[in-house]
Amino acid sequence: MNLDAMRLFALSESRSLGESIGAALGIPLSPHEERDFEDGEHKTRPLESVRGCDVFVIQSLYSEPGKSVNDKLCRLLFFIGALKDASARSVTAVLPYLGYARKDRKTKTRDPVTTRYVAQLLEAVGTDRVLTLDVHNLAAFQNAFRCPTDHLEAKELFVDYFAAHISNAEVVVVSPDVGGVKRAELFREALNQRLSRPAGSAFMEKQRSAGIVSGEALVGDVNGKAAIIIDDMISTGGTISRTAHACRRQGAQSVYAAASHGIFVGKADQVVADPALDSLVVTNTLPPFRLDPELARNRLTVLDVAPLLADAIRHIHTSGSIVEFL
Repeated sequence: MNLDAMRLFALSESRSLGESIGAALGIPLSPHEERDFEDGEHKTRPLESVRGCDVFVIQSLYSEPGKSVNDKLCRLLFFIGALKDASARSVTAVLPYLGYARKDRKTKTRDPVTTRYVAQLLEAVGTDRVLTLDVHNLAAFQNAFRCPTDHLEAKELFVDYFAAHISNAEVVVVSPDVGGVKRAELFREALNQRLSRPAGSAFMEKQRSAGIVSGEALVGDVNGKAAIIIDDMISTGGTISRTAHACRRQGAQSVYAAASHGIFVGKADQVVADPALDSLVVTNTLPPFRLDPELARNRLTVLDVAPLLADAIRHIHTSGSIVEFL
C-alpha cells in the first residue's frame, strides 16, 4: 500500500477511534487545526499537503455536551470542502455512526427526508465516497447518495463474542421489531455457521405512534433458551427492555442484547441495569459517555470496530473489493 498517497484525519470528537484505526493501518493521523472563534464560528484545515492524495476523514455524527450533531456535521462539511480546495485527489467521509439516518422516509404529511438532505450536503462539498457501519435502513441509505457508498456490518464481531460466551446453550435470535427481522436473520445464519448447530428465531410485535410504543406479542419459542436480541442501535433502550422482559415472561433461560451503536439517552441507565438482561454488547462507534461509568464497566461490553474500518479504508485506497472481508 502506497502510504505516501494517503492521508487519515480524525476530527477532535472522534480522535480516539481515529488513532485506533491509524494504528491498525500502520499510519499516524495527519495533523490538522480546529479553531473556534468568539462568535461561535469555526474553521478546520489540514496542516500538511493533501495534493493528489486519497484522504479519509473520520467523524461520528452524534451529539454530546458542548457539540450537537449539527455542529459536527457542519465542521465535517467545511473540512471536506477545505480538503477538496487543497487539491485532494479523493475524500472519503468515514462515518462510523451516521446521524439523521433514522429519518429516511415520510411518515406524516410534509415530513422531511433528512437522510437524503445529509447526503446532498456531503455531495455538495465534494465528498467522493461515504463509508459507514450498520445504518438504520440500508436501502434508504444506499438510495439517498449519488456518490459511491460502502456499508459495513458489526455482525461478525457479535458472532465472535457470542460464540465464545454462550457455551452449549440452545440459542434463539430475537428481533425487537418486524423491521429488524432481516438483520437478525443474517446474524442468526452467521451464528449457526460458527456454532455448527441451528439457532432459532423470534421477533417482537411493535407499533409506534406519536413517540409511544405498543405491542406485547413475542412470536417464536424462547422457552429454556439463551435469547440474543439484535438491533442496530440503543437510544433510550425502551425497545430492548420490552423485548427482554417479553423473553423472560416466556421462559428464556438467559437474555443478551447486542446493538452496533450505543446512544444511551434518557433513562438508558435503567435499561442497562435491568436484571432482565444478562449483558449488553455495543461497539465503539461512539463512546458510552452518557452512562454511569461504574454501570458501564459492570454491565456493558464494548467491541472495537477500528480493525474493521481500517480494513475497509485499506481496500478503498488500493481499489480492492470490500466484499472480500465482509
